[in-house]
Amino acid sequence: MMRAVESQEVSTPQVMRVADIGWEPVEALFQPAGLVITRVAVNTQIPGSHWGDDEAGLIGNALYARFDTPVHSVCHEAGHWLLMNEQRRAELHTDAKGSAVEEMAVCYLQVLLGDLIPMMGRARMCADMDAWGYSFRLGSTERWFNEDAEDALAYLTEKLSHAHGIPRLHVHTP
Repeated sequence: MMRAVESQEVSTPQVMRVADIGWEPVEALFQPAGLVITRVAVNTQIPGSHWGDDEAGLIGNALYARFDTPVHSVCHEAGHWLLMNEQRRAELHTDAKGSAVEEMAVCYLQVLLGDLIPMMGRARMCADMDAWGYSFRLGSTERWFNEDAEDALAYLTEKLSHAHGIPRLHVHTP
């Protein structure tokens, strides 16, 4: 995939992809919560992908990804699913339709999930989010996470206090 910036072509940022970690860590992390990881063949369009290209997709209780899908994308879409109630999950197709504060909570959760993925970690997740173009007021994912994410943390804490099937995830401040 190429990204256009002011008429100049630039290559896709080097971020960790499913190919770098394998399917097992992704499946082990999300399937216990009821999210089904559905593998999509390389060079095939990813069903339910809101952004297209190699970005993960969501339809119902299935997360679709390819071997070249960025790990941050898998975690982001899984984060949306984890924070949804059953009614939203049942109606889910491509667009998570979350509020602005939910989007920030998903980003916060995405950073936390990095620590649960072998070879990823929080720092790499933040670096990959920055490389991909996530944008925060303080200029970087790590600064936002550490200094400006109180609303996201409060929302996430409330949602996860009622969640089922996520026993390994504990929200804590940085």
